[in-house]
Amino acid sequence: MCEIYAGQNPERYRPINRSVHIGGHSTSIQLEAAFWVLIDEIAEKQGLSTARFLSTLYDEALELNASISNFSSLLRTSCLIYLMNGDNSQAFRVVAAE
Repeated sequence: MCEIYAGQNPERYRPINRSVHIGGHSTSIQLEAAFWVLIDEIAEKQGLSTARFLSTLYDEALELNASISNFSSLLRTSCLIYLMNGDNSQAFRVVAAE
């Protein structure tokens, strides 16, 4: 029943830390490899580097919501929105094929 999920390549859910500069501070963000694939593509589609995309997203979310309690969760749900909106031409094939 769950073979499509349980049988996935463990590299897809391997945690990866990336150091970034957000909100005037250096920080580290840990996400699963599959999410970084999507975030890199979203950034590219926005015409931004991944670092610039993360910083811009943080600043805009902070402006709209006054605070961000969990930026990693915001990134994961942003990836879901991206996939649900069908904006996933390249990333979905890459993630699904692994």
